[in-house]
Amino acid sequence: MKLFLREDIDALWGEGDPFAEAARQDGDIFRAREGRRTLRFHGDGRSYFLKYHGGIGWKEIFKNLTQGKLPVLGAMDEVRAINAVRAAGLDTMTVAAFGSRGVNPASIESFIVTDDLTKTLSLEDVGERWVQAGEMPTQFKRALIERVADIARIMHQAGINHRDFYLAHFLMPEEDVQQQVATGRMYLIDLHRSQVRSKVPRRWQIKDLGGLYFSTARFGMTRRDILRFIRVYSGLPLRQALEDVSLWGAARREAEKIYRRYFEVEPRLPLQFNEHPGKDI
Repeated sequence: MKLFLREDIDALWGEGDPFAEAARQDGDIFRAREGRRTLRFHGDGRSYFLKYHGGIGWKEIFKNLTQGKLPVLGAMDEVRAINAVRAAGLDTMTVAAFGSRGVNPASIESFIVTDDLTKTLSLEDVGERWVQAGEMPTQFKRALIERVADIARIMHQAGINHRDFYLAHFLMPEEDVQQQVATGRMYLIDLHRSQVRSKVPRRWQIKDLGGLYFSTARFGMTRRDILRFIRVYSGLPLRQALEDVSLWGAARREAEKIYRRYFEVEPRLPLQFNEHPGKDI
């Protein structure tokens, strides 16, 4: 069994079984299926996020494997990913508690509690504000592209691939958005599917880059924006970076594949949001 309770969580849950407390914790539910609950809860003037895993069962494990997906078996994967992201020098969630018990992969019981990142906006929210306002601050947008490219490069060089690498999973302080500052904290979140190795396999690097590219479709990326990302991500002069044709071509095709799945139409490049009436998104 593995167990860590920071003093504030220990005080909130008292002397009871932490796993039982996590299982019955009330709050604002964000997800409740496949043996997992994700919720926000409050205690003693603070706000937290809890992910509780009660075991997904062999049926769900085999279902994921037959679909070519790696199943999420418990909270410890996210704990390890958070530690790896932090060790790489990137901003992420702060762990307030975790626990894991059991050896059967189908019935491992586990949980993780993180501090709620209050007064922040996701980069998806930032982009939506630009869309609603009908204008995009060019210099701020360029600075954010470079910042995201830098985070992606550091993450992948550290042997971490995200597997849900979308703009929605980058958070920045609301104050920085208002002041158009791209150099402050940028939190990488939702790491429960992340993998940590000595080196990221090419396949997973492509999936991360393709997912990220797809998530920009709403926000009017230009070819110049894409080239800016490639230059910063690669850390090379642009001409030299573009010599890796197979990487960038595969990432584009991955983004196009996701686009077709969501919108059921052929994409235009650079990817653009499509109001497709035949698909409920």
